[in-house]
Amino acid sequence: MSTQAQRAIEPDTLDRDHMVFLHDLSWDDYESLLRMRGDHSAPRISYLEGEVEIMSPSRTHESIKSMIGCLVETYCLEQGIRFRPLGSWTLKERPKKRGAEADECYILGDADAERPHLAIEVVLTSGRIDKLDIYRKLGVAEVWYWRKGHIQPYQLQDERYVPVTASQVLPGLDLALLHGFLDEPTAYDAILGYRQALRAAADGV
Repeated sequence: MSTQAQRAIEPDTLDRDHMVFLHDLSWDDYESLLRMRGDHSAPRISYLEGEVEIMSPSRTHESIKSMIGCLVETYCLEQGIRFRPLGSWTLKERPKKRGAEADECYILGDADAERPHLAIEVVLTSGRIDKLDIYRKLGVAEVWYWRKGHIQPYQLQDERYVPVTASQVLPGLDLALLHGFLDEPTAYDAILGYRQALRAAADGV
């Protein structure tokens, strides 16, 4: 296992995610890291063809991803969409030399699935492993990236991700409306306000 590592620099305006990068690791090295970490949601470990990223999320990071998740779940409840929240489910495939853990992920609909339909990623740090390159080989249908106060959805098409303006796995979801509630002081306020806005929109108010 390589000892070479580097720490990423975080924006001064946010509390910091703690990042370590390791290079030239085998798949067995990656599996050993997962075993040492155990059954916990952090640190989150990504593997891409020998490159490893170990990320201990900051309070800001966890707050943003949890708030997005709360609002996604509120939308599903209001629209009658069944969902399975799977948090930082470890997705990995040895033959494809890829493994990742989303900030949040969901299976949508009645049926179970081997891969989430939606993964959510909060990006506070530049220079990270390209998790889209991991997810595209693992077959995750849609990934939302939160960067600099903006959510960009990517849809998997022919084994590559295409930026889209609206969610394909949650049709009808207004991302701008959802985003407007991310700055509420508590999840309670965000969920209540978003639910009221969804009901008003459904009633044509």
